[in-house]
Amino acid sequence: MAVVVALAFVFLVMFPVPSPVRALSSNYYDHTCPHLESIVASAVKKAMSNDKTVPAALLRMHFHDCFIRGCNASVLLNSKGKNKAEKDGPPNISLHAFYVIDEAKKALETSCPGVVSCADILALAARDAVFLSGGPTWDVPKGRKDGRISLATETRQLPAPTFNISQLQQNFAQRGLTIEDLVALSGGHTLGFSHCSSFQNRIHKFNATVDVDPTMQPSFAAKLRSVCPAHNKAKNAGSPLDSSNLVFDNAYYKLLLQGKSIFSSDQALLTTPKTKALVSKFASFQEAFEKAFVTSMIKMSSLSGGQEIRLDCRVVR
Repeated sequence: MAVVVALAFVFLVMFPVPSPVRALSSNYYDHTCPHLESIVASAVKKAMSNDKTVPAALLRMHFHDCFIRGCNASVLLNSKGKNKAEKDGPPNISLHAFYVIDEAKKALETSCPGVVSCADILALAARDAVFLSGGPTWDVPKGRKDGRISLATETRQLPAPTFNISQLQQNFAQRGLTIEDLVALSGGHTLGFSHCSSFQNRIHKFNATVDVDPTMQPSFAAKLRSVCPAHNKAKNAGSPLDSSNLVFDNAYYKLLLQGKSIFSSDQALLTTPKTKALVSKFASFQEAFEKAFVTSMIKMSSLSGGQEIRLDCRVVR
């Protein structure tokens, strides 16, 4: 979700669209793996102590997993032979911190072998990433299964940073997610960093008459242009997604109202009265944002798609 490196693809209805899981329960593993949550949290904390970008990476990884075939850990699978997996699709090339899920899975296979799905580990890790960055916590419904199919071509289903509001609404609606969910989940951009390629369209050759998106605050746009020149060759050049990108807060919405958003898809939230009203509400009241974010995260993470418990999160048996 944060740091999106993607092309503007329109979702094709021929792809499988996930549906909500009915059997999820917050106490699913209470008897079969009672230490699950502390084991996952420990893996996330350890990784964070060495790399401050881990929370954004885990949150984005979970989002990208759920939007393709549901929350089934298909994003974790490695490419094999001629089959190019999701993680090697254009929008996912910059995903990282897969090792955090591997470490948690390894510990869980020692504590309760063959019990916990990789999909549940990822959902818990995303929650912990938010909480350990200063955000809210919540009970994660569990009981997801892991999928066996992972196709790079299906990453075109992911919402692109160049999407307008109509494209965003359609993309979310096809997963049973509302306008409220769209605005709340976009707040995940409070964590993370974007490479130049994802917002180049706003700061160079915006259209036939202007070079820079006129909705951008001029000095902010100038700063981005200095970091990301027209023919940028610096592989890691880019910008934080908000001014406090290691802290989960509502700064994203405040900056959006000031013309200091990074993606076209962020700016798009100001183009309808309903979405703009929600942005204003979340900018003014962090508690309202956090409550909406939690509700939408639980809803999104309940999209189904798997069939088994993987013993190795990167490989199908």
